[in-house]
Amino acid sequence: MRNLKTLFAQGAAILIAMLSFSLTGDAAQTGLTYAIKDAKIVTVSGTTIEKGTILIQGGIITAVGATVAVPVDAVVTDGTGMTVYPGLIDMANTDPVDPGDTPAPAAGRGGGGRGGGGGQTFATLEEADRVKRTALLRPDYMASGNLIDGSEQLTALASAGVTTVLAVPATGIFKGQSALVNVAVPPDDPQISAPGTYRKGLAVVKSPVAQHINIYGRGGGPGFPNSLLGVIAFTRQALLDAQWQRDATAIYQKIDGRGPRPLVEPALDSLQPAMAKALPVIFDANEGREIDRSLLMASDFGLDPIIVGGAEAGDRIAELQAAKARVLLTINFSDGAAAGGRGGGGGRGGGGNPSLRQLRQQANAPKVAAMLAQAGVPFAFTSGGSTGAEFVRNAGRTVSEGGLTAEAALKALTIDAARIAGADDRLGSIEVGKIANVIVTSGDLFDAATRVRHVFIDGVPVELAAPAAAGNGRGGR
Repeated sequence: MRNLKTLFAQGAAILIAMLSFSLTGDAAQTGLTYAIKDAKIVTVSGTTIEKGTILIQGGIITAVGATVAVPVDAVVTDGTGMTVYPGLIDMANTDPVDPGDTPAPAAGRGGGGRGGGGGQTFATLEEADRVKRTALLRPDYMASGNLIDGSEQLTALASAGVTTVLAVPATGIFKGQSALVNVAVPPDDPQISAPGTYRKGLAVVKSPVAQHINIYGRGGGPGFPNSLLGVIAFTRQALLDAQWQRDATAIYQKIDGRGPRPLVEPALDSLQPAMAKALPVIFDANEGREIDRSLLMASDFGLDPIIVGGAEAGDRIAELQAAKARVLLTINFSDGAAAGGRGGGGGRGGGGNPSLRQLRQQANAPKVAAMLAQAGVPFAFTSGGSTGAEFVRNAGRTVSEGGLTAEAALKALTIDAARIAGADDRLGSIEVGKIANVIVTSGDLFDAATRVRHVFIDGVPVELAAPAAAGNGRGGR
């Protein structure tokens, strides 16, 4: 009996050891092989393959072509009669980011400083101003470190074929640094006797992508800066302070630390890559005058500008060309939304009847993309808070109503978006070695009857919320 017990114990130990190896070894990390077979493949970067196969393994596209052999152990998706595209990219979306709001001080005075009036009280004026400054000046706020787990909005985007978004912090004048993230996180690899990893990081494709400034969001709360002039002054002063911080740090290093040291200031330090043009600066700007102010600020401080919103970008072609600026064009055409949404920036018309400017923006909205394309100004699309299905339909409207070619519209949704984000080596086309963000549709992407049938994000099939329409239907108009 003792020998039987010993043998049983030894066998159990061996089994546990084998199980541990199989769950943590290469096989578990590599995962399944997926094949999309006999589909039309629009690679974007090269020639369209009329009938071909894509192999996906370990989250990467491992083969694509007309004569690719399918491994016997592959999970096969029959693509007969379907079309495969790279996953679409929304280049400004606040949904994935926790806003991390810092309340600004309330009006009035209380005790020795500001406060009262039912709001927070502060011992000194300096303390109150410091709290407000922190709420408005947050260039060190990282989208990649403040991601929200899956939401209904992100699931809806995936179901419409949008696999990746530029995740943008929502609040502040200096809003923080964006990250390019996938809208779904792949399943956890099984882990034994190991601390859990930072799961949200699995969604991140690139971080940071850009520094974001919104001088049209207003300062909020009482006191400076609560007007456009005040916000512009605040923004310029912060950039001047960042220049001073850069120069003071350089001098301090040159004298080997023998002298007064500059203050440690995380917000100003985090602006240094932007001041050196190592990180682009994305300005929220819709109207022509807003674009003018943004480009002037970029020129004055040596910044690399990108405009998001861009409702009147077609009126500023020469200025955009001279600044070598790119445009993230908001294509939320519903409710007169050429003027903004969450991904845009301006649109301060408020309620009531639209102004003549807003009516003009709305009428011209589908045409702006073609104007940028004709002038050679790089651009991509943002949803501006519209749904995923509306986003794709509106991209189709830039073709059917705006005169943009279907090829250019597709590139704005894929490779051109990835290029502006500095991630075209990883995303935006169907090529061997790129991240396997792939969508399978029932037909042409911009056809009103087309439906998204399958979505792969990071090489893993995603369960769709509902049958999702692509195409240029008239929904949302």
